[in-house]
Amino acid sequence: MKLVIITHVSHIQNDNQYFGYAPYVREMNIWLKYVNQVIVVGSLQGNNPTAIDIAYNHPKIDFREIPNFNLISFKNSVISVFKFPIILWKIFWAMKDADHIHLRCPGNIGLLGCVVQVLFPNKIKTAKYAGNWDSASKQPWTYRLQKYILSNTFLTRKMQVLVYGDWKNQSKNIKPFFTATYSENEKETVLKAGFDSNFEFIFVGSLVSGKNPLYAIKLVEQLIKKGNNATLSLYGEGVERIILEKYIKENQLEKYVILKGNHEQETIKRAYQKSHFVVLPSKSEGWPKAIAEAMFWGCVPLATKVSCVPFMLDYGNRGVLLEMNINQDLSKVTEIIKDENLFFDKSKFAAKWSQEYTTDVFESEIKKLLVK
Repeated sequence: MKLVIITHVSHIQNDNQYFGYAPYVREMNIWLKYVNQVIVVGSLQGNNPTAIDIAYNHPKIDFREIPNFNLISFKNSVISVFKFPIILWKIFWAMKDADHIHLRCPGNIGLLGCVVQVLFPNKIKTAKYAGNWDSASKQPWTYRLQKYILSNTFLTRKMQVLVYGDWKNQSKNIKPFFTATYSENEKETVLKAGFDSNFEFIFVGSLVSGKNPLYAIKLVEQLIKKGNNATLSLYGEGVERIILEKYIKENQLEKYVILKGNHEQETIKRAYQKSHFVVLPSKSEGWPKAIAEAMFWGCVPLATKVSCVPFMLDYGNRGVLLEMNINQDLSKVTEIIKDENLFFDKSKFAAKWSQEYTTDVFESEIKKLLVK
C-alpha cells in the first residue's frame, strides 16, 4: 500500500532522513508500519534537528517539498496566492499516486488537502483533526471551512475523520478517536509521594499565549503566598519565555518556578512521575497530550474546559476544571492540597483512565483504518 500524508508540519532533512515534531512523527511511525511506500507532502526548513524532533522510521519515503505559507497578514496572503498553484499541483499528483490518502488537520496545508481530495471520491482516506472539534468554540474561518468540508459526505467520500471527543449530531464519517504515548508494558501502579515536603507542579507545552503558561505561574505563586511549599517546572520553549523570565525575577520566584526548556520524552516522563499536579490553562486544545501523559503517571490535572478536556477529567472527578479566575481556581486546588486522601483518589482515577489509552490500543485501531 502506498500512503500519502498531507501535513502542515515543518520538516528537517538530515543525513537522508526526515525529522519532524516528535509527537506527530511518533504517531505517524505507527501508521507507517503497515504500508509499503510513503509520500509525504510538506515543507522543509534548514535547521538541525532539536530535542523535540525525531525521524520517520520507514525505508521508502518520497518527500515532496512544498513552500510554507500563512494568511496572517494582507501581505502574506497576497504572497500565498502565488504559492497555491504549486502546492495544489503537488498535492494533486501525490494523491493521484496514493492508495490511501491521509490528511493532517487543521492547518493551511490541510485546508488545501481537503479541497483537492474532493477530486478523488473513490480513494480510501483518513483525516486526523488534531484541533478542537467543538462547533461552539471560536475558531479561525479556515478551521471552520476544513470542518465543513470534512464532515460533508457529499464532498468528502470514503473518508473517516478522526476527532477528539464524542460530539452529538455528527455525520457518519466522524469517528471519535484518541492519541497515545505509552505502551501496555509501561503501565505500572502509580504511588505518588505525600504532601509532607512539597507540592510539585508541572507545565509541558509551548511557551506561547495560547497555552497560558503565565497563568500557571500566577496560580502557583498564590499558593506560595498562602504559605504552601510549592514548585512549578515548565518544560518547553516559545516566544513568551522572556516575559516569563521577567515575571519570575520581578516577583522573586526563582526558587519556586523553573523554566526547563525543551527535553526529550524520557526526561519529561521522569518529571511527570515525580510531580503531583499538571497545569494546562490553554485557550484551545484538541487532545491535550501533556494532560493525558501526566495522568498516565498519576498527576492530577488542572486544565481549562476546552475541547474534550471535561470528558478527560470526568467533569472534575479526575482533576480540576479551571475557571481562569485565580481566586476560584486557587480555592479548588487548595481543597485538594488540604485533603491528601482527595488527592490520592483523583490521582488514582486519573491514572486508571489514561492507562486505557496505550500505543498498543492505538496501533490496533490504526490497523483497522488502513485495511482496504
